[in-house]
Amino acid sequence: MRVLDAAAIDAALDFPALIEAIDAALRAEIVLPVRHHHHIERTDGNATHLIMPAWSAGAGGFLGVKIVNVFPGNAARSLPSVMGTYVLMDGDTGAPIAVMDGARLTLWRTAAASALAARYIAEAHASTHLMVGAGALAPFFIRAHRAVRPISRTILWNKTRANAETLAAVLARDGIAVEVADNLESAVRQADIVSTATLSTAPLVHGGWLKPGAHLDCVGAFSPSMRETDDEAVLRARLIADIRASVLKEGGDFVQPIRAGLIGEDRIEADLFDLARGSVAFSRRRDDITFFKSTGSAIFDLAAAALVAKASGISP
Repeated sequence: MRVLDAAAIDAALDFPALIEAIDAALRAEIVLPVRHHHHIERTDGNATHLIMPAWSAGAGGFLGVKIVNVFPGNAARSLPSVMGTYVLMDGDTGAPIAVMDGARLTLWRTAAASALAARYIAEAHASTHLMVGAGALAPFFIRAHRAVRPISRTILWNKTRANAETLAAVLARDGIAVEVADNLESAVRQADIVSTATLSTAPLVHGGWLKPGAHLDCVGAFSPSMRETDDEAVLRARLIADIRASVLKEGGDFVQPIRAGLIGEDRIEADLFDLARGSVAFSRRRDDITFFKSTGSAIFDLAAAALVAKASGISP
């Protein structure tokens, strides 16, 4: 059994290939059980424990499971808030094949899924990307969206400016120029694509700030009690989910306005399964505001892990 760390995953993946792999997985016959979602009460901020299995329906495929822990209190310990392990197994025998850095795999697949959504529904000529949050996901999102849209300007906003400046310096060394913003409203008003990846429990992005044609891409607020956008953002936008059932259960940005009676579940026009399989024909008008809400899915993990395995010479 191979052990693949973060460096091995980085060496195996690139966004164009991963985006295509996820798109293909959404059309494949993959069994996707409901993930186990457990809350852990802690004095430094309640934690979340997730168990996410998936497997190929036919012979010769993979079986995989990701175990993820989200501990917000880790920030005070200078540790990542998200930690996890991915176990890849032979789909025919159940034999373990590889153990992978689950946190790193999550960063890659989360950004790739959002980029896939943007490829389907964001304005084709989107050129200004705003990243809200300077955590571990931010550099992946910045690179992923550049793989699907002609992004020529990247703006970064973070509650703590120093963290945004540190990330901007890292990206500059890779040839990506990033502007650090102090005023979030001003930054949102300029952006064609607004990505949010925070642990916020209160709205950060207001719908009234979004310009016509903007695309919202929100991956924080992965529980009903969390929120990154306000009601106006939901009311103004055309709503798309990564996986409809998961978002309706866990995605606070959509769950809260549904529970308040502001919108119905039918306001979600499609999810990534619908778009990839062509069961929903999505056609945007130039001034449409689109809102992609992601809570993550084991199908993205399996697609990413299988691609890592292939690149590393591992087969079921």
